[in-house]
Amino acid sequence: MLLENKIAIVTGGSRGIGFATVKAFLKEGATVVLCASRQATADKAVAELKAEMPDAKVSAILPDLSDSESIKAAFDAVAAEYGRIDILVNNAGVSEDTPFVNYTDETFDKVIDLNVKGMYKCTRAVVDHMIAAGSGVILNTSSMVSISGQPSGMAYPTSKFAVNGLTLSLARELGPKGIRVCAVAPGIINTDMMRAVPKEYIEPMIGQIPLRRLGEPEDIANAYVFLASDKASYISGAVLSVDGMMRA
Repeated sequence: MLLENKIAIVTGGSRGIGFATVKAFLKEGATVVLCASRQATADKAVAELKAEMPDAKVSAILPDLSDSESIKAAFDAVAAEYGRIDILVNNAGVSEDTPFVNYTDETFDKVIDLNVKGMYKCTRAVVDHMIAAGSGVILNTSSMVSISGQPSGMAYPTSKFAVNGLTLSLARELGPKGIRVCAVAPGIINTDMMRAVPKEYIEPMIGQIPLRRLGEPEDIANAYVFLASDKASYISGAVLSVDGMMRA
């Protein structure tokens, strides 16, 4: 198994790409602590995973990702329980498609605060543990719009451009300390949000994707498994596009 005996934290781990990543990590032998925003969704996710994999070593925490002290306390508790934190997947985030002329400061700040500052705060909370261990892997969720932009909702691609910059800069700074930092840039993924979009909108999207299908959460999870594993031990600073080649 690729992640046997690894200790991983996955933010936004109760649904969608995060949930698929938690499941994939568990199947590869990791112990996983998922972060969720509500107790009910955390309990549901853990129960579903244990029903499918009774021996899975999975639990949940609910840190406030806007509060550095809340994150630090939660992550320190994980490190105290398991002795270390080997992998952090910064997956929690929010999308946005408001036209620019309708933007408010609050709209912009909501996206940046979670997608960028939340990622920074989570990374800051684990990095001391990884430095002490002399190893670690930090994986960030970017987006195909970090490469191409999008026609509305500029805060979202702005935040993902920032994620790429954070990834590249930390890979350079933390590499000498034994810590690898990478990102995955998903394309259009078949999550609950996408399944709510009418079919007449989906089919033209698929027609623009060279592989002629939407991505599945498992496609992204598999990329995270590889990047978290020793198979990727000489890969750092990469922003891996997993988008069926849908890049404008």
